[in-house]
Amino acid sequence: MNTYKILLLLMGFSIMGCSDLEEEPVGLLSPDGFFQTTQDIQTAVDGSLTHAINEEIWGRKLSMSLLLRSDMAVLQSGQAYRAELDMHNISGINEMTYDPWRRIWLGISAANNAIAGAEDVAVDEETKNPVVAQAYFARAFYYFHLVRLFGDIPYFDRPAGDEQDFTVGLTSEEEVYDNIIADLEFAKTWLPETVASRAIPSKAAASSYLALVYLTRAGTSDMTYFQLAFDEAKEVIDNRGAYNVGLDPDFQTLFNANKIDASIEPIFALDYNSVEADDNAYDQTSPMTGVRGDFGWSVIVPSMAVYDSFEDGDYRKNVSFQTEAVINDSLVTYENFDYSAHEHAANRPYIAKYSRYPGEFARGDKRATSHNYSMIRYAEVLLIAAEAGVEIGSPLALDYLNEVRARARNGGESTSGGYTDVTIPPSSVPADLSSITVEDVLEERRIELAFECKRWYDIKRRQLGDQAFGPSGLEGSKPGWNSGVDYDTPIPQQEIDRNPNLGG
Repeated sequence: MNTYKILLLLMGFSIMGCSDLEEEPVGLLSPDGFFQTTQDIQTAVDGSLTHAINEEIWGRKLSMSLLLRSDMAVLQSGQAYRAELDMHNISGINEMTYDPWRRIWLGISAANNAIAGAEDVAVDEETKNPVVAQAYFARAFYYFHLVRLFGDIPYFDRPAGDEQDFTVGLTSEEEVYDNIIADLEFAKTWLPETVASRAIPSKAAASSYLALVYLTRAGTSDMTYFQLAFDEAKEVIDNRGAYNVGLDPDFQTLFNANKIDASIEPIFALDYNSVEADDNAYDQTSPMTGVRGDFGWSVIVPSMAVYDSFEDGDYRKNVSFQTEAVINDSLVTYENFDYSAHEHAANRPYIAKYSRYPGEFARGDKRATSHNYSMIRYAEVLLIAAEAGVEIGSPLALDYLNEVRARARNGGESTSGGYTDVTIPPSSVPADLSSITVEDVLEERRIELAFECKRWYDIKRRQLGDQAFGPSGLEGSKPGWNSGVDYDTPIPQQEIDRNPNLGG
């Protein structure tokens, strides 16, 4: 097969991405003839997952959008389109919405090509399906983001390209979730228990995502899905030895690009280690959240209320926040806060999870790091089981939550808040809980998974917006918040203009 067709295959396509059908959209150019071996399927799968580390998804556009829409970080400086996300008045022309939308569809397209192309590969199921299962996982991964962001969306389970595909309507959330679950069930059946890299989908990854999908679909009251979420999460927990997953003893390791490869806690990760020279894979999380005048741009920062909400003595507070910086050649700390020595720096702690140990590939302002971003990790599986367990009345819920808190008490090798490497000794904080509520688990998720782009999805699935963005919220009142419309992201107007059927 010629190089041109291989490039098209790896690029995928934007389903609504061509405004003039007289120009042949990329999606109409078939990869027919390419798929002859399982390695060809793997090539397409790798092309699909590579889209996730483009700056339009993780490392800037989508990840920063999720931070801004949560109640854990605010916009310190930056363009108006970012302010729309922070204040929940998102327009249909916002590039922080359109760019992830487009890039996610590219990932879905490549996964669909892999699944369809696999039909041409004449080998037995036992050889082929473990590779095809990665494509099913990738498709589920992308659709799970889309449906949580936008609600009703178009759905394709095959390579699109027929002319009628460009007038497709919306598929209901319920049907999209049914399809995601079916994909993950296939993936769970065929994926291996262990993998060489956590960036490769595994049986544990499929099962963990199934648990999270069930928890999401349960909303606030569906006991059937809470039971499914609990059972699926417990299956991962009970098989942690076979899956080689578990809690890392040092919480800081999860955010140390030099150490995370050896950790068993990430279950599925986006790995930037192998893209040293790829500018399209630039990871900009660190500079976007870093201190202006030191190593970052002071774009997105936590509020003081968020910092104060972490219990003093909880090692996760030390790992999660940057309280030292060097500005104008002077060290400034939380005790003598003077980040304002730079006109654009906020006088508050910053996010440290991605800037403290960025690894060998980090460039100016710590861009293009070596981070492995955990999309789901073992601590979250414990908390899924805890939350669903509370809902169904399982006594194991408390044990699962306290296991997460116990790890935080270990301390570990971190810094004093910025630059000085120290060993933080074990402590008695946070203490085990003696009883448990849903609110306890949601609070534990907020602390444990802080700044990992999970909080907005928790706010949406639990319908917490009125509380989170009201006067008593961590960021104060957000006047633009409207629970009637703001849980769903508006589909980009550019797409609706091309296909009015997407307008609902």
